[in-house]
Amino acid sequence: MASITIRRLDDTVKSRLRLRAASNGRSMEEEARIILREAVEREPVPAKGLGTAVHELFKPLGGLDLELPPREAMREPPRFD
Repeated sequence: MASITIRRLDDTVKSRLRLRAASNGRSMEEEARIILREAVEREPVPAKGLGTAVHELFKPLGGLDLELPPREAMREPPRFD
């Protein structure tokens, strides 16, 4: 089994870990092991792009068909000679 040392842990975090461990009837060390095990066993949630998130948010409201204007021919690029 491996061991780790966690330095510079906030006092608030340590206090909350101690309270959580006590409420679960475990030592702080066992509570930390359980928290770490659960964190690394979770499947990562695939990240969504902004467009996908917005689409999913507004999809229940229904869609809207917009009339797109016709495309015009491209203009000639400027010449610098």
